[in-house]
Amino acid sequence: MELFDGLISRRSVRNYTQTLDFLFRQLPAFHRIGIAAYKNDLNNSIILDEYLGNPHHTYKTVHVAGTNGKGSVSHLIASILQEAGYRTGLYTSPHLKDFRERIKVNGEMIPEEDVVDFVEDHKEMIESLSPSFFEMTVAMAFEYFKKYKVDVAVVEVGLGGRLDSTNIIKPVLSVITNIGHDHSDLLGDTLAKIAFEKAGIIKEGIPVVIGESHQETKEIFISRANDCFSCISFADELYSGFFEDFNNNNPRKFILTEVSTGNIKEVETYLGGDYQLKNLITLFSAINELKNIFTISEANILDGIRNVVEKTGLNGRWQILNHDPLIICDTGHNMEGLKYVTDQLSRIHRSELHMVIGFMNDKDIGSVLPLFPKDAIYYFTRAFVPRALDQNLLMKEAEVFGLKGNSFPDVRTALEAARSIASKDDLIFIGGSTFIVAEVV
Repeated sequence: MELFDGLISRRSVRNYTQTLDFLFRQLPAFHRIGIAAYKNDLNNSIILDEYLGNPHHTYKTVHVAGTNGKGSVSHLIASILQEAGYRTGLYTSPHLKDFRERIKVNGEMIPEEDVVDFVEDHKEMIESLSPSFFEMTVAMAFEYFKKYKVDVAVVEVGLGGRLDSTNIIKPVLSVITNIGHDHSDLLGDTLAKIAFEKAGIIKEGIPVVIGESHQETKEIFISRANDCFSCISFADELYSGFFEDFNNNNPRKFILTEVSTGNIKEVETYLGGDYQLKNLITLFSAINELKNIFTISEANILDGIRNVVEKTGLNGRWQILNHDPLIICDTGHNMEGLKYVTDQLSRIHRSELHMVIGFMNDKDIGSVLPLFPKDAIYYFTRAFVPRALDQNLLMKEAEVFGLKGNSFPDVRTALEAARSIASKDDLIFIGGSTFIVAEVV
């Protein structure tokens, strides 16, 4: 079976571009083709892990799941651990611009030659096993973290939890940020079903922090934790908070209060989205647990939060791309995430609002389009991935909800059209999908 189509059968070929072509085109990838790439068991991940000698056993791990916020929380935890002096691995998905964003040590992406070496060195196993894109990249990450002797790795779940390829680790802490409606075709059509899948990362004897206590999901998490003899805490019962108004020139200030003591913590971050308040509440609850394992000072926490973009390379979270006119992008892509985004957009003073948006073709856009403002000018577009929803179909569906504008064949063309008519007092927003944002950051 010629899986590699001549790529790594030629042992002399050590070309990163060709290696990426193999990763993206030959291995089934959920971010490209959707449900057809999803594996409903951990067999391949376990086989790959054992073949590599269980590399994740050589360092501590923190496991982070959730519908929204897991990427931000993962980066924030990694940034704080880096500030505390720990050599920190970070595995996240999907990437925005470069595949190597998924695998970092102390904020530095895996080198191109390490990606090529992994594929070439293990070509026989890859040919025989035919793992998915995600299964192989998880194995690559765990092996890379071992090679570069990390002290700890922060591992973000790709999709769900129970059957996610990352769920072969036994972390020192599990974190589940929140539960929302996303990937219902795979995880279930109710919050309870989705919570069951996320709760699958709770391990025996390992503490777990849940970001939000919700009537439909709380008992599911408690039941799973009890079955695993795991200490469980709900972050929103430990902290409350509020934020100052968004200022596009300065870091945003968030004020958190510890419920049990009344102690107040003021933090600043360049992650300016309203939704970061929930993430910070989850973060502080997680760090309280991690202090039992790692030496982390208050200065490490404050600096890690403030410097997270610089320390970890986090992009696409309420990111300001320009000031005159103000251009903001955000990767929020489901109902809960887009509700935060559209609410925040409604409070920003501007003369005119321009919305450059696109979605994936498996998204229930009928549930999210009602969230978008009717007084904006729309530029309907599509990302350069097979799963992207056709821009003309999107425009037609959006018209049903009173959203009016024109369609454009690609994101750059849509953004150029918005910039051509926007005044310096206008606001241009780019989003709807992570893959839309990926083409402008």
